[in-house]
Amino acid sequence: MARSDFRSPRLYIDGPLGAGAAVPLDRDRSNYLGNVLRLGPGDGVLVFNGRDGEWRAAIEGGKRPTALRVDARVREQTSSADLRYVFAPLKHARLDYMVQKAVEMGASGLQPVLTRFTQVARVNLERMQANAIEAAEQCGILSLAAIAEPLPLDRFLSERDANRLLIFCDEEAEVANPVDALATSGNGKSGIDVLIGPEGGFAPEERDLLLRQSRVHRLSLGPRILRADTAAVAALAVVQATLGDWDKG
Repeated sequence: MARSDFRSPRLYIDGPLGAGAAVPLDRDRSNYLGNVLRLGPGDGVLVFNGRDGEWRAAIEGGKRPTALRVDARVREQTSSADLRYVFAPLKHARLDYMVQKAVEMGASGLQPVLTRFTQVARVNLERMQANAIEAAEQCGILSLAAIAEPLPLDRFLSERDANRLLIFCDEEAEVANPVDALATSGNGKSGIDVLIGPEGGFAPEERDLLLRQSRVHRLSLGPRILRADTAAVAALAVVQATLGDWDKG
């Protein structure tokens, strides 16, 4: 697979891409390319839409960029690992960080769940989507993570595919090497759900419900209590290293 070009600006385009296609720029994109990046007619950018791979395009217009002219595909579309990040929502700034890092770590889906001790009940899905797009643009990711509507934890568990491996991080689990622990959890070929609860932890009845799931692994992230946004990065790193796509060329 061709390696990412990290020197060229990269933009997500919500539309079809193909050689010769003209992509109009809205005011925000035009301002970003012309005034922030100081690019002009003929300068190159990379574009992707999550379906058609990555393409090189050239800026068109005068002093203000008005469109992109798509030239040639530089990377074929690849499928992302079936790794869903499930989480109790946080307040804005930390939720922004958590969404960005989950996408960077390879999550293909983001599912907010409401638990007994969840501190934030309302989630701005448009803001989540914007953060997911920004992370994909900056990190050379070709697929966009699917953003789901928030669900109560019990409903999420009742509706999810029971064949998927559920890994939930629990501060009350026995401390053990998480990499070694996951090695005994089986494979994730049917998909993996990684669940991080609220900073107040899971209520006893929620923990009991989680442990009754058909394919479940209760995971400790070490002897320290981590903030939820830190736990997201730690858990996804362990899962990707053990069961995910880090061992693929």
